[in-house]
Amino acid sequence: MSAPSSDAQAPAASFFGRRKGKRLRAGQQERLETLLPRLMLPRGDTSLSREDLAGFFGFIPEELVLEIGFGGGEHLAHRAGEAPQTGFIGCEPFINGMVKLLGEIATHDLHNIRLWDADAGLLLPRLPEAAFSRIYLLYPDPWPKRRTRKRRFVSKNNLDAIARLLQPGGTFHFASDIDDYVGWTLARAAQEPRLRWLAHGPDDWREPYSGWPGTRYEAKAIREGRRPSYLTFARV
Repeated sequence: MSAPSSDAQAPAASFFGRRKGKRLRAGQQERLETLLPRLMLPRGDTSLSREDLAGFFGFIPEELVLEIGFGGGEHLAHRAGEAPQTGFIGCEPFINGMVKLLGEIATHDLHNIRLWDADAGLLLPRLPEAAFSRIYLLYPDPWPKRRTRKRRFVSKNNLDAIARLLQPGGTFHFASDIDDYVGWTLARAAQEPRLRWLAHGPDDWREPYSGWPGTRYEAKAIREGRRPSYLTFARV
């Protein structure tokens, strides 16, 4: 999932990735048609309050966590399982990734996940200010070619939205195995005065986050000899 980086003329939300991969099996298609509608945040352009979000979960979450572009859902499912009183919102427009997470939700009865299956850029402006304790963006599409880098999700507009959504002291977590994207993110986050990079030494970006379950994208990167970086920024 991506959005333009700094072009003021570009729309705030533009999805450039694939929507669907391999053909879905019957069980996957059934979950997509029956389970996903029950977990989906409502479409539209109406702003959502914290009370709205709590109502969608059916309980009062102790905190709210957002994951943008959850891929196959490994990380999101793991975090939801270890923190059942936390409300998680996951965004992923890639249908095959969505059905993988739906399978985990059904198998492990993960009642504390709600979903958005379109461009996250359409949802972020609708979410309430300072509502989230953590926001994750893990292994986003790097768009490595120079002419396509403007499609990267990390942009001035999206970092502004992320800073707005974080509580004071809340954290934004970004992981990538592409050094150029890591540098790109650090440069743009340095221009967002509400975000501060929490790093004092190399281990602070070379070591995975506490409780990190790993993802299939990370495993592929390591197999291919690329070393991931794990950045953490605090809302100040």
